[in-house]
Formats: sequence, C-alpha cells, structure tokens
Amino acid sequence: MNQILDAIVAPDTSAEDFAALPLPESYRAVTVHKDEAEMFAGLPTREKDPRKSLHVEDVPLPELGPGEALVAVMASSVNYNSVWTSIFEPLPTFAFLERYGKLSPLGKRHDLPYHVIGSDLAGVVLRTGPGVNAWKPGDEVVAHCLSVELESADGHNDTMLDPEQRIWGFETNFGGLAEIALVKSNQLMPKPGHLSWEEAAAPGLVNSTAYRQLVSRNGAGMKQGDNVLIWGASGGLGSYATQFALAGGATPICVVSSEQKAEICRRMGAEAIIDRTAEGYRFWKDEHTQDPKEWKRFGKRIRELTGGEDIDIVFEHPGRETFGASVYVTRKGGTITTCASTSGYMHQYDNRYLWMSLKRIIGSHFANYREAWEANRLIAKGKIHPTLSKTYALAETGQAAYDVHRNLHQGKVGVLCLAPEEGMGVRDEEMRARHIEAINRFRNV
Repeated sequence: MNQILDAIVAPDTSAEDFAALPLPESYRAVTVHKDEAEMFAGLPTREKDPRKSLHVEDVPLPELGPGEALVAVMASSVNYNSVWTSIFEPLPTFAFLERYGKLSPLGKRHDLPYHVIGSDLAGVVLRTGPGVNAWKPGDEVVAHCLSVELESADGHNDTMLDPEQRIWGFETNFGGLAEIALVKSNQLMPKPGHLSWEEAAAPGLVNSTAYRQLVSRNGAGMKQGDNVLIWGASGGLGSYATQFALAGGATPICVVSSEQKAEICRRMGAEAIIDRTAEGYRFWKDEHTQDPKEWKRFGKRIRELTGGEDIDIVFEHPGRETFGASVYVTRKGGTITTCASTSGYMHQYDNRYLWMSLKRIIGSHFANYREAWEANRLIAKGKIHPTLSKTYALAETGQAAYDVHRNLHQGKVGVLCLAPEEGMGVRDEEMRARHIEAINRFRNV
C-alpha cells in the first residue's frame, strides 16, 4: 500500500505507472461480522454502540470483474447507512449480501462472513476490468453509491427503478471505508480539483440524495420562490438541501436542534430558522399519541417566518417523529418528499390533511447516475460546497459512526483511508482560494 500511496502523491506518475503497480493481496477495511449480528439483541437503538461492532482489519483483495474498477481510497465518510449497518438495523446487511450472491458467479464474491462497508469515496483508479473505456488507472475520482445491473427494461428510464438496484457498501460488499474499494465503473465521476480528498469524499451519497429528493423531476421539482421546510438543516442531508434551496431561488425554512446549528444555517445564507429545542416543540404526547396542537403551533411559526405563506415542499428524512407535522404544515397541493426515516420507519399522519388538501407524498431514494453526475458537477463548479466538519483516521471509524448515531456531529464526518493527513489532493488552488470560506464553513463552528 505504501507503493500505491507514493505513486498517488508523486506529481508525475503516469497511467502506465499506475497500471504497472503491483496490487496487494489484502488491504485494511472497516467491517462488520456475520457471527456478531445478534450482539445488540434486546438493546434500545440508542444504546447500540458502533464502536463495539465495527472492526478495522485486513481482508483479501476481491476479484475484478467486467465493467468494474478497483480504486485506491484516499478518503471516505460516514453516512446513516453505515450506522444502520453497524447496529444491524433494521436488519443485518448480510441478508442483502446473500441475495446478491445468488444473482451470478460474480455476485457470489459479495456473500462473505464479513461486510466491508461505506458508500462514499475519493481516490485513484488502480485497475479497470474488461469493457471499461471511460476510465483508466491514475484517474482521480469520486464514486456515487448506485449499483445496478440494467438487464431489465424497468431501469432504463430511471436506473433507480432497476430490479437489481443496490446501494454500494450497504447492499453490496467491498465499500469505501477501506484502503481499496471495488465499484462498477459507471459509479465513477471526476474528483473536483479544488477539494482535498476528504472534502471530495464527503458530498457523495447525501449530495446526490438531496438533489434527487428536492431538485430533480423524480423528486419535488423545486422551483424559484418555493418555501422549503428542511428538517435537520445543518446535518448531512439537510445541509445540502439548504444549499440547493438557496442556489435555486427557493426559501429554506431550516429546522435545527441548537443555536450552534442555527448559526451554521445562517453561514450558508438561510434566514428563516426554527430551533425546535429552544421553542419546545413536542409533536408526540407519548409513544402512541401525536399532538395536533403542536402541529398548529409549528405551522403558525412557519407563517411568521414566510410572511403568511405555507410550505410548498417538505424535505423529510427524520420520519416517525416529524411526519405528522410535515403533512399538516404543507400547503394545499404541496409536496412532502421523504427518505431515510432516521427516527423510525413507521410513519403516522392524519390523512384528512393529505387527501382533502390534495397534497402529495413522494418517496425518494438516492439518485440515478445522471442525477448523481449533476450533483457532483455543481460541487465541481463551486455552486454547492462540502459540509465536512470533522475527519477521523480509518482506525477511528467506530467513533465517527458513534458520533453520527448520537447526532453529535455537524454536516458530514470524514474518514482518512490511505491519505496520511488532511488537505492533500488539491489540484486547483486558485478556485479553492475563491471558495475557501464556504469550504471551511462547517469546520469553523
């Protein structure tokens, strides 16, 4: 691995040099183990500790197949799917790997007693398999996490509808929290030149998810002038939704849980902010009963911030805790677009406020290749910026996942894989200087 790192750091390593590098038989990776899938049985979700389930260990290098690439991972990041994997919720991911293993002989590689996790990366292509023409060894890349087979007609209008659609590093093995990752070549996109490795790795999953959910015609189709309610507006998903709303001429109404997080939203340019902790919103009277009076109080507060207007689009991802309020505060004919459900998957809402007011609920899941490419292009052009707040070493991934699980983080939490330190990999210093304040916005809180 040292030889690979030296080649990446050297300024004059050619594609031929990268192609000639010997590949290691094994590499370090963050894993969960199949025989530990019941280790948290009986514990409440909040008490399940990723630091106990995530291992950093040597694993064998996987076989490279047609249409695939092996990438030296300089940096990655932690997403909620990494947290879910680490606490084996809503079910252990080994069921996904077993199902993939039955698809084909190449799929069988993924069905292992360990799972290399992670759905983001920034790094350098080491090898490409047969049939790959767009990428070559030495290319600096980021990867989106959509893995598709595209053998069915269903996926050819929107690849997210492919029957064999999977999230790489969650529903497949050989993910990005490792020194080397195996990806399909159509997951690769150019690394933005003005960003360091860890900054370039951070947007990936959440940036693409927010783009589809809020901007794309497959999601809410946001337009200028829309009032957009964004839950967790300083978090991993919400921080990108807030930027998309501001860049697209909409008005974000940012819901946060502390003054510190409110200040981050102000730094992004948002003005309408609700600190739900300070204002004491309690949408549930108890575990089984919601409180419509709180929905109404929340709606009144929103109208105070919007000049009397209701919400056009709700960017929903907390799920159970907030969904009833989200449906209620949306304007007549408005849209609730939902993914993730980090506070619980079993949503409850009063359907009268949906059907009688002609509102829509749209399910949104990650992004297709085109949407991911467009979202990455906006990063590369400096229209949208990384929201990286803190970076850990690969050996500390358990702590990074714990921080995300307990909501102790801001924006995104990065992980250095092969990169020995932060700040490496910047190729366009001039562009970086123009955007440095925005790039560091989440670090300086």
